[in-house]
Amino acid sequence: MTLKATKTWFLRLLPVVLFFICYYCSQFYFESSGGKSPHPTLALCPNYRLQKKWENLNLNMSRKPELFLKLEDFFWKDHLSAEALPYGIKGSELLLLKVLAAISSFTMPANIESLDCRTCAVIGNGFALKNSSLGEIINKYDVVIRLNDAPVRGFEEDVGNKTTLRLFYPESASYNPGIHNDPDTLLVLVPFKQQDLRWLKEILYDEKRVQKGFWKPPPQIWLGRASQIRVLDPYFLRITARKFLQIPVQPRKQQKAVHPTTGLLAVFVALNYCDVVHVAGFGYPASRNQNQPIHYYGQQTMKSMKNSYHDLNQEAQILHRLEEQGVILYLHPHS
Repeated sequence: MTLKATKTWFLRLLPVVLFFICYYCSQFYFESSGGKSPHPTLALCPNYRLQKKWENLNLNMSRKPELFLKLEDFFWKDHLSAEALPYGIKGSELLLLKVLAAISSFTMPANIESLDCRTCAVIGNGFALKNSSLGEIINKYDVVIRLNDAPVRGFEEDVGNKTTLRLFYPESASYNPGIHNDPDTLLVLVPFKQQDLRWLKEILYDEKRVQKGFWKPPPQIWLGRASQIRVLDPYFLRITARKFLQIPVQPRKQQKAVHPTTGLLAVFVALNYCDVVHVAGFGYPASRNQNQPIHYYGQQTMKSMKNSYHDLNQEAQILHRLEEQGVILYLHPHS
């Protein structure tokens, strides 16, 4: 073969070679990031991908996409609970029935329920979000889950302004949910104790408020609309505690109670409901740095977490493991 012929053959083959190089490089990136792109697109989220990752968690259970308690569930004996709050409803049935009778029986919005592939962003409250400029990206997800009373207004450039679900408990409830939520945001109560259900019942039925039993006074007037309110099934907190944190069913006496953070709970909720789960704003500074701010808003530092009922180191390890397995993907650099 002449030099000229060899050169012609090489030039014709070059585009094919470049195509395969680009293809395999993209496949490597795709798989190394857990099969997900930082931008939610239908092309990257077929259902089997998360299902395969879910199976790798070895939880020995199926995903549970029904997130909220419904009134009709409690007319059947097979829904009886063996545990009290926060991991079951034993002893709180009557309170719960009154609450569920006053709120909407609908689950998630129909336009989200009907999606073949649901992309979720779970937005923590961590300092990592400050000056992140992630707002536009966060707003593109089908479902945006936020936590407690984390503000949106004034922080839109970093955290976006779309909120599909906001998980909260009475002490973390904002007096006027309309300020930092969309009009159709679902306000999802996470009941940790019987007083949490009683608080909501008193709000819904405009009864006399009982202020005892809270570590911080919750709002006595709360402007959440009944049609927006949901009650998270304690199943999710129970499995987060038992399977992720390995909290014993019967903790020893004198042993300090440990519960999952709302953030880790929200990640587990998203893993059950969504086909793509990306997270942002998770992680705390090193515990030795007591003066480091922990939120993208406000002035709280690690000192405020000193007596918390959370195992932050273990939760960090769990999130790291989920990331390594490709089950979740962070939207920003993190340690």
